[in-house]
Amino acid sequence: MLIQSYDLEVFTPPCDPGAERFSAVAHLKVDISSVLPYLNAVLKGGRYNPAAPALSWKKGRHTIVFHPEEIAINNLTDGDEAAGEICELVDLVNHTWDGRAEIEPSEMVRQRPSHLAIFKLLPGTNCKQCGEPTCYNFALKLTAGQADISACPALAEPDHRAALAQLEEMLGDS
Repeated sequence: MLIQSYDLEVFTPPCDPGAERFSAVAHLKVDISSVLPYLNAVLKGGRYNPAAPALSWKKGRHTIVFHPEEIAINNLTDGDEAAGEICELVDLVNHTWDGRAEIEPSEMVRQRPSHLAIFKLLPGTNCKQCGEPTCYNFALKLTAGQADISACPALAEPDHRAALAQLEEMLGDS
């Protein structure tokens, strides 16, 4: 087990005082730099920067960043959710570390997809069922991590399964 203990800090992001969403940081008592290439190999859609070193990953509505001595997560509803999500992330790190003998580490640097690349895969119906006025607006929200592809019901239709698979791969949805 790599991470045995940590201190949890839950806060309202400084750029959004009074927000109803929270962020959390687990301040680790161990350096996890050595597990980052393994996490990069197993986390679909992870964005690894070996020079930093840091790995960012989108999980649902959360953006998670693994740093050498902390794990940060955003878009949380309260302290209980923060504690639960951080606990799951620590378990993920420990599980990955424990299984590293069976994982080929990856130092590959992936680029975040552009909103135009995402837009080209959307149905283009501008149906507004996703809550956005146009598919272009929806693509912008997807790129920024402010929307989930499941909000587009047209992508669930058989004609769009290939596009959905590509979007899931690009966005790293799990």
